[in-house]
Amino acid sequence: MLYSLYELQHTAFAPMRYAVDQSQYMLRSPYNPFSFTPPGRMMAAAFDVIEQVTRRYGKPRFGLDTVEIDGERVRVEEETLERKPFGKLRHFVRHTDRDDPRLLIVAPMSGHFATLLRGTVERMLPHHDVYITDWRDARDIPLYEGEFDLDDYVNYLISWLTALGPNTHVMAVCQPAVPVMAAVSIMSAEDHEATPPSMTLMGGPIDTREAPTEVNEFAESRPMSWFENNVITHVPLPNQGAMRPVYPGFLQLAGFMAMNINDHMQKHYQMFRHLVEGDGESAEATRLFYEEYRSVMDLDAPFYLQTIDIVFKSHRLPKGEWVSRGRRVRPEKITRTAILCIEGERDDISGIGQTRAALDLATGLDDAKKDYLLAPKVGHYGIFNGRRWRETIAPRVEAFIRRHDQGARGHLTVAA
Repeated sequence: MLYSLYELQHTAFAPMRYAVDQSQYMLRSPYNPFSFTPPGRMMAAAFDVIEQVTRRYGKPRFGLDTVEIDGERVRVEEETLERKPFGKLRHFVRHTDRDDPRLLIVAPMSGHFATLLRGTVERMLPHHDVYITDWRDARDIPLYEGEFDLDDYVNYLISWLTALGPNTHVMAVCQPAVPVMAAVSIMSAEDHEATPPSMTLMGGPIDTREAPTEVNEFAESRPMSWFENNVITHVPLPNQGAMRPVYPGFLQLAGFMAMNINDHMQKHYQMFRHLVEGDGESAEATRLFYEEYRSVMDLDAPFYLQTIDIVFKSHRLPKGEWVSRGRRVRPEKITRTAILCIEGERDDISGIGQTRAALDLATGLDDAKKDYLLAPKVGHYGIFNGRRWRETIAPRVEAFIRRHDQGARGHLTVAA
């Protein structure tokens, strides 16, 4: 019912969006004398902001067509190496002969598409052979494809790391820090030949009992029945995933924006002022950010509910109580995989100490293979995007990966 009401509201707003869109074009026409007046600029700017706020955003493109390597622009092509019902393994093929470390970037399945990590990928491309997990929108997955939960997530990662072969480094951004550590723990316990030589965990909820944030307290304070009854709904027709129970992306987005509603309102007001003043460059920067930020996808209900239970309520990973598909997740079995934990000083989603907890859990790992970075003046998204990511955090990650790279890389076994 909730999803159907959302669809109805979006449809009801369609005529208004069309009128607003056409009005702003008319008001910006150089042939319209009114467009050069202050009232004309203000109306055009207002219509622009309204259109941005009410639009439904689809999945964005990575758009990384070239990268600068050794002072030259090198062509980059995207290819899909393996498809699974709920995600695919994407490769950014650089047309270069460089033999750089192979890196699997694990994107969060937390509402946003993998393109949220565009800046992460772009920064790592010059010195790494980059792969990324590209998760599908549950709204587009038919019921016959089955369900997907946190244990399936772990299995997907083990499968893809196996396919990529030995000496593949792994980086988890935010939410996937938990399943990545679980996958590496299981692979280490099995002495798997594709166990990664290094694992970088960035702003992830390994142990949410450390410095709990508003997000953690919200999950902790409500019973599982509350989440099942209040945030789980079914995908309506005519979507391909009709009748699939999901946690809708629009609810996730509403929750994130509500946490910092004043900041979001201020940014939109600033964009309005930039448009009125003719500062198109500043307005475009804000527009591009929100085009990515508002592009959201639905999560399969079993995955969302199991994540709430295992990660935020019962804390099974740090307690050593997680049994995934019959395999106990034992971080103390990690002995070969070097671990780098990165946290942001101003992170209001994963508190300080939640990611660092991974270092304490890996009791079997030599201290020489453990590293930690607390990025000053950095919020949650600043850990993997923006100037501080590019200039301060990424160089530290690159040096860490190089230090633990084993040189020889196994052959890929993924299906084309």
